[in-house]
Amino acid sequence: MVRFFLDTFAMFEITNGNPRYEKYLNYDFSTSMQNLYELYYNLLKTNGEDFARNCFNRFRHFVVQINDLHIFNASKFRLDNSRLNLSYVDALGYAIAKEEEIKFLTGDKAFRNMDNVEFVR
Repeated sequence: MVRFFLDTFAMFEITNGNPRYEKYLNYDFSTSMQNLYELYYNLLKTNGEDFARNCFNRFRHFVVQINDLHIFNASKFRLDNSRLNLSYVDALGYAIAKEEEIKFLTGDKAFRNMDNVEFVR
């Protein structure tokens, strides 16, 4: 079965009911604690603490452990793509997806034409 790594953009769109992300709800997911932190912060700003906590808990069990290779690959990827001004969290998520051989699900324009990306806007 196809698996997807949910970046913060994808989780935000799912929680806000974007119909373009609906079909992905039938797949297995992974994400990082850092992406979950970004999601929680953004939802706290826009939707309040109760909603943010509910969404955090919804995605919490999809969190994967970060290992040294993820850090090394994310750093190299971010440096090689410095012109894109990617955040540490975005670079880390992409590196995890590549290493774990799962698709990186995002609507972030910086990833639009990259390998191993499922781009949904």
